Amino acid sequence: MKFDPRHNKFTAIFTREMLEATLPSVILISVALFFAYKFIDPAPPRQLVIAASEADINTQAFASIYGVYLKKEGITLRLRKTAGDEENLRLLKAEDSEVDIAFIQDGVAHSQGAGSLLSLGSLYYQPVWIFCRCKQTTTHLSTLRGQRIGIGQAGSATHTLASTLLAESGLTAQNSRLVSIGGEAAAQALRRGRLDAVILVDVANSSLVRELIADQRVRLLSLDTAEAFSRKFAYMHHLQLPEGAMDLARNLPPHDVHMVAPTATLVVKDSLHPALVYLMMKVIAEVHGGPGLFHTKGEFPSAKDTDFPLSTQALNFYTSGLPIIDKYLPFWAATFVNRTLIVILPLLALLIPLTKLVPMVYVWLVKRKLFRYYGELRYLDTQLQEMQTTQDVQDCLETLNAIEQRVVNVKLPVPFSQYAYELRAHIELVRAKLQQRASLLNAEGAAGKPVENATRI
Repeated sequence: MKFDPRHNKFTAIFTREMLEATLPSVILISVALFFAYKFIDPAPPRQLVIAASEADINTQAFASIYGVYLKKEGITLRLRKTAGDEENLRLLKAEDSEVDIAFIQDGVAHSQGAGSLLSLGSLYYQPVWIFCRCKQTTTHLSTLRGQRIGIGQAGSATHTLASTLLAESGLTAQNSRLVSIGGEAAAQALRRGRLDAVILVDVANSSLVRELIADQRVRLLSLDTAEAFSRKFAYMHHLQLPEGAMDLARNLPPHDVHMVAPTATLVVKDSLHPALVYLMMKVIAEVHGGPGLFHTKGEFPSAKDTDFPLSTQALNFYTSGLPIIDKYLPFWAATFVNRTLIVILPLLALLIPLTKLVPMVYVWLVKRKLFRYYGELRYLDTQLQEMQTTQDVQDCLETLNAIEQRVVNVKLPVPFSQYAYELRAHIELVRAKLQQRASLLNAEGAAGKPVENATRI
């Protein structure tokens, strides 16, 4: 017996109907995949630019440490040195700027507004150190009226903060000599008597701060109004430097010192990739999570800053920690999984109904090949009672034979063969009715009687 290619395994599994049923779904899914890949959560860049003040060696050091951590995850961090926090803020707001992240002292943007910038949180306290060549203990800034005061370089965060503190205490350029000088230069001028006081914003382990505290010619001013400042300005925090905290052997300082301190914050553009935001949160938690002179372990990073709204990822980090995927997978693996889920979840919304719809469409398309012949059978069946001659019956039989031949030639997958046999059985039923009608016509014609309607089977 010759092999019939219509019944091979390929035909049993894949037919034109299967293609017709699945092709729209395949096209829909392909289009969805394309748009998901192109527009939904693109892959994060491999390079970031961070801005830090050229005069602030602490933020530059932290930027270098961040770079080491990020390098392990395949991200390059470039440092952009600036004139100070005001320039950092300006670069972040500029649309054509390459800067993605910047260190900004809390309070600097208080009068300028946050714009579209977002915060990753506070990193550490930046205490305000007020040193003066005072002959007696000074506890209020107003006692410095009329003196020469170094308030930091113009454009720096120190200059902005010092101006606020002095103005609130009644000191202005009209009643005092405010000199725009900061850092080591200001300290040298104070030691040599060219300044009467300096205001520095620096961390407690700064060598410059330790040198000035140990210098017998100057005093560290304790602010009795520190709590008042913290109540009036949300970005100022009231800190207390305990007696002997800087040097126990020499008991420096010789008494408790009340201070105010803003926090150093890490600010990002709102366009920074969410995966990189989570990575930065992970890095700053590693770098700044330990204890310090003014804070306990785990106190930083935190949401202490007031100038900028927290990014969604930072808020999630402070409330729930890192996403579970980011905790246990390397950065790029976690990013791949997250992006894959973002693509897969919408596709599942398409695939679940399609898994039910495609089989239904496929079955309908296959059965459609046979169902169209039922219309012709029904027509022949309805015409049965109107046939008055054997020639009419013979014509219908020839039509029926042609229908059966076409049915035999229909290619169907093996699982649907039963429908072809059912149709052929119905064809045989109609053929039997036609033959019965022909016999009745022959009998009536031989008897010379008119043909009456026969009872239908």
